[in-house]
Amino acid sequence: MSDLKLGFVISEFNRDLTYQMEMLGREHADFLGAEIEQTLMVPGVYDMPLAIKKLLDNPDIDAVVTIGCVIEGQTKHDEIVMQHATRKITDLSLEYNKPVTLGITGPGMSRQDAHKRVDYAKRAVEAAVKMVQRLK
Repeated sequence: MSDLKLGFVISEFNRDLTYQMEMLGREHADFLGAEIEQTLMVPGVYDMPLAIKKLLDNPDIDAVVTIGCVIEGQTKHDEIVMQHATRKITDLSLEYNKPVTLGITGPGMSRQDAHKRVDYAKRAVEAAVKMVQRLK
């Protein structure tokens, strides 16, 4: 489906990991015949909703892929970040009637766990492509 256009929203926090996730996501999009129309970098996962909304406003973008990594700390901050970000991500998908997929790992994972999950970005790209195809 070569005319399928994706937007990427990528967290700069834990960039060593989100960079790997981004590269895997880009390769998989290319493999699936999807084009990445626009990429927006945000400071962290909590900051994603506004960037997602901007991409969803673009009529040329069929779906948005989120890429981020929320690692467990000494407090429950990771749980709060994920809970609020994912709720708003879901709300935006429903509001705009376009898929917004979750390529965000966490909460409750260590840095070592995060390294093992960088391929989750590929899953998010694949989900975006499948959803666009199935909802047409």
